[in-house]
Amino acid sequence: MVRIETCYFCSGPCYPGHGVQFVRNDSKVFKFCRSKCHKNFVKKRNPRKTAWTKAYRRARGKEMTVDSTFDFEKRRNRPVKYNRELVGTTLRAMQRVKEIQTRREEIYYKRRMKGAKSEQRAAEKVELKQNIEILAPAAADKEKVLLNIAEKAKAKSATKKGRAAALAAVAAGELGAGMDTDV
Repeated sequence: MVRIETCYFCSGPCYPGHGVQFVRNDSKVFKFCRSKCHKNFVKKRNPRKTAWTKAYRRARGKEMTVDSTFDFEKRRNRPVKYNRELVGTTLRAMQRVKEIQTRREEIYYKRRMKGAKSEQRAAEKVELKQNIEILAPAAADKEKVLLNIAEKAKAKSATKKGRAAALAAVAAGELGAGMDTDV
């Protein structure tokens, strides 16, 4: 059976036929999902200090580190005789574990981001108070723009009123002319 390995550097999935496999002199095998991970490994970079890796996210508390669903991802090397029922139940169990894991990750994210919005607003207010002089010219320009818009709106309404009056006069003139001819 074909296995989906995990990348040694970023902990992402390594699909069969993809990525790079590096074998060290002591015959230790390292599998990488892409050349980006392999290059960083060769440069001896620490995955916990590289921002896009799962090790970094777990070390900074951005992803779950302790959960009972992680026990199901452990590798088992014990050979098992093929049994159709066993494979079916295993696949259903895998889907169920994945659902539980995604639900728990969403809850973890919501808890982590609970106060972030209010903190961000408070920081923006502080920054606004400190740099209010930058916005003063923009506010003055905005007032000028609003005045220009108001003047244009008045001019349009005046022309519309003038057109309406002219149309009313024309209509009244036609009606008056039509009445004269009938009499």
